[in-house]
Amino acid sequence: MSNSRLPRSGVLDRGALIETELEILFAVSRVLSLSHDLPETFSEVLNLLHDQGAYAHGFIALKDDTTGELHVRAAHRDISGSPNAVRYKPGEGVIGVIVSSGETTLLPRIADEPLFLHRLQAFDPELPFIGSPILGEGEEIAGVLAAQPPPERALLGERSRFMEMVANLISQSVRLNRRVREEQQEIKDERDTLRRRVRSQHGFDTIVGHTPVMRQVFEQVRLVSKWNTTVLLRGESGTGKELIANAIHYNSPRASSSFVKLNCAALPENLLESEMFGHEKGAFTGAMAQRKGRFELADGGTLFLDEIGEISGLFQSKLLRVLQEGEFERVGGADTIRVDVRVIAATNRDLEGAVAEGSFREDLYYRLNVMPIRTPPLRERVEDIPDLARFMVEKIARAQNRKLSIDDEAIRLLLRHRWPGNVRELENSLERAAIMSETGTIDERAVILAGLQDRMVSSPGLDAPPPPAFARPGAPAAMSPVVLDDPDLGERERVIAALERAGWVQAKAARLLNMTPRQIAYRIQTLGINVKQF
Repeated sequence: MSNSRLPRSGVLDRGALIETELEILFAVSRVLSLSHDLPETFSEVLNLLHDQGAYAHGFIALKDDTTGELHVRAAHRDISGSPNAVRYKPGEGVIGVIVSSGETTLLPRIADEPLFLHRLQAFDPELPFIGSPILGEGEEIAGVLAAQPPPERALLGERSRFMEMVANLISQSVRLNRRVREEQQEIKDERDTLRRRVRSQHGFDTIVGHTPVMRQVFEQVRLVSKWNTTVLLRGESGTGKELIANAIHYNSPRASSSFVKLNCAALPENLLESEMFGHEKGAFTGAMAQRKGRFELADGGTLFLDEIGEISGLFQSKLLRVLQEGEFERVGGADTIRVDVRVIAATNRDLEGAVAEGSFREDLYYRLNVMPIRTPPLRERVEDIPDLARFMVEKIARAQNRKLSIDDEAIRLLLRHRWPGNVRELENSLERAAIMSETGTIDERAVILAGLQDRMVSSPGLDAPPPPAFARPGAPAAMSPVVLDDPDLGERERVIAALERAGWVQAKAARLLNMTPRQIAYRIQTLGINVKQF
């Protein structure tokens, strides 16, 4: 076996050969730039070498990163049988020598080389053979390009250099393909890590409670998560309806798809339709481009519609259609779009009363109320307050990046509070108490400084009638306006108090303060109020 170059001769033939090789190199570079599918691209390269350069029996073998063996990944059609099943162990035969040496090997006549294995059973033993290494990262040899050139022995040196050039072009594609695969694997690993993290954050372990009423909720969530059934979450503001929606989605077969949320009370009707169904370019003033709506974004996944009881009668009919038929049109569009979306809706309204009054469509009510789950108010699960408090203190400690704890005296005070704002109010109160604690221990003093002492009762739920299970807009018992009218309250405290009593729903807080949603949103921004999201 020899790696030597043959002497040059035949100027005219060499000139014609160079011209042909340049054309082939240009064509090969184009083929390699068009696709990342290596086997398909390699086959096209081998076809070019055969059809334009008369290189017969061409094949490309790449190294397996695990075993170090070379696998034939592509072969020209003039090699019959199953070339893709052919493998070469490290150092085995001529192909193994090419990988070991990292140099192009030229055999003027295959029959003269005892190391040639004839494993593909296609090569003419009387003809030459050229094999060139395909380079990987650094000094690594990633594979071999091999073929039998035309028999003109005077030009074998030029043909050997040409094969090196083609192998170098293939090397670039192999390296690029490897980087792309590594980046894709990194993205996949990161995605899987994020999915596991999100699932752990929204799993059943994040919903604290051991009372019978909460055990019933857990069982309902566990069972309904398996199916695509529409779920209606019923309960007062601040009882954790969005937390339950998260648990349903991330424990369902749709957990790997999108979970899209929309608060139906936060937008006027004209914007709500665009937000939910999307719009076409030019559908209305300001629609500068086509935009997908929440239903399209949630295709294959879950859509959480919070405050579903606040939508208007006209929009109820549009929502009913997409729930029944799974289809809709974008605003300003004519094309019907079909989606596969699991809907979870939530409300704190008495929908049965709204149906009786005629403000909520009966057919939409039955379409939403397939699987109702009631989230109990905190006054019905007082025994959960100690566990909830400790869980929330740990969460606040992570957010504040410090060690926090809560003592038994503080928990006893928490057990005596009415909690009209439910779990949301409890977390906000504990956050205030954490701020008041300089030692890192939330004690009785910190709870009093957080403003809870004035609203204590001798025992939970005995000295004050509980608020209704479903608060109607405008006059909920749990949203007493007395504190809001307190002259000692500044504007910021008055807005925060209204938000707490409205369960941090801005539209409801605005009604308590006789403001418009725009006005309260402006005050929240200018007063620097951190709006809680649940």
